[in-house]
Amino acid sequence: MAHSYEQLLSFDVAALGEKLQAKEISPVELTEAYLDRIQRTDDKIRAYITVTADLARKAARKAEHEIVAGKWRGPFHGVPIALKDLCYTRGIVTTGGSKILADFKPGHDCTVWARLSRAGAILLGKLNLHEFAYGITSSNPHWGFARNPYALDRIPGGSSGGSAAAIVARSAAATIGTDTGGSIRIPAALCGCVGLKPTWSRVSRHGVLPLAYTMDHVGPITRTVRDAALMLNVIAGHDRNDSTSSRERVADYTQQLDAGVGGLKLGIVRELMDGLSAEVQRSFEGAVAQLRALGATLDEVTIPSLPLSGIINGIVTWAEATEIHQEWMATHPQDYGDDVRRLLEVGMMIPAGAYVRAQRARARVLAQAMEALASHDVLIAPGTAIPAPKIGDSRRLDSDSGSVDVLTGILRFTQPFDVTGQPAIAIPTGLSSDGLPLAMQIAGRPFAEATVLQVASAYEKARGALPAPPPICSN
Repeated sequence: MAHSYEQLLSFDVAALGEKLQAKEISPVELTEAYLDRIQRTDDKIRAYITVTADLARKAARKAEHEIVAGKWRGPFHGVPIALKDLCYTRGIVTTGGSKILADFKPGHDCTVWARLSRAGAILLGKLNLHEFAYGITSSNPHWGFARNPYALDRIPGGSSGGSAAAIVARSAAATIGTDTGGSIRIPAALCGCVGLKPTWSRVSRHGVLPLAYTMDHVGPITRTVRDAALMLNVIAGHDRNDSTSSRERVADYTQQLDAGVGGLKLGIVRELMDGLSAEVQRSFEGAVAQLRALGATLDEVTIPSLPLSGIINGIVTWAEATEIHQEWMATHPQDYGDDVRRLLEVGMMIPAGAYVRAQRARARVLAQAMEALASHDVLIAPGTAIPAPKIGDSRRLDSDSGSVDVLTGILRFTQPFDVTGQPAIAIPTGLSSDGLPLAMQIAGRPFAEATVLQVASAYEKARGALPAPPPICSN
């Protein structure tokens, strides 16, 4: 059965896996559809820094031969994906979104890509990001400003802005992002897709350019919750090349997706319910009502030290990022974008005592979150306080709640779960009156990704499909 390019681009990974295995779709035809889509949209979206078209075509031919021969590797076999350009790819430029690494070609693959490659995934290219992952706008001065597919004058969020924009623009079937202060969940929330930050240590960070060693997470950005679960199945697990990666058993994260939420207890985090724009509040309340209608019990919980998370995350990231960039700041300070250089300069002034106290305080926030989870299965909160702001805006005017600081309205919702290292997912709840995505966040106990995905999946099915963004093709 022949499919048009538009039909091929409409399938999520779960559907593609079935159709590729059944030989209803050719990996070669599918890859050409995605490469064509990149060519027709990316001058507007700027999701990509590097497109690996020749390598993708070669991998697609190999995948087709293997599938025809009955050598099926799993749901990602023959599926075209893309990686945030922090992820090492052997012999392929890995820039970190920077000028400093504009010509850097690693000698090995990062573990995440090595596992996806072994699973048969096809690499379309490397995705745009906030320089060195140090920001939330993806307004990159070196490689172009990534843009939100729902409104090209809006940020896609950061730092994994290209990873989310590519999903929503349908220029990749699935992508990888990283999250230090919210950089998987923020772009997913602002672009209207699914972003899963796994438990810290659940996914290897070997070969992924670091921002802050003790805060960095790697995870999927996808169209659906099921796709996120399928991707986590491939990338999770201990890696001897990453001494911080956990030996905790890897579950099949798809097993609980259809279990529903009947009988589950969900805690609404009190400290994340103020300062919301009126539309975010209405959308979140609608999601709460939907979860209740599905049979979940919801009540309010408190994590008293959670408001400290922003400064804890900031101090740890400032200090660790400055140590990582110490040599380049000494030799190439002029090659950084102004915003990233300023943040690294701030890090130079963080006293050792402040860093140690911030690390100690993380345990208190986690202990209080675990206390809330002792009687609840997951915690829920809005994904951000505001929809995507316009590129360049530092404040956003909301007709009901007035002027909102953009950084505060976004980061304070995501930073707490980097501080604690808990798994957390961002999932769309609808669109604002001006057509911008709104989102909810679901967080769980460490290594309870299956429960987080279970709740997200139940809600996603009840919510139904999100309206598509406006057409963005250039020709």
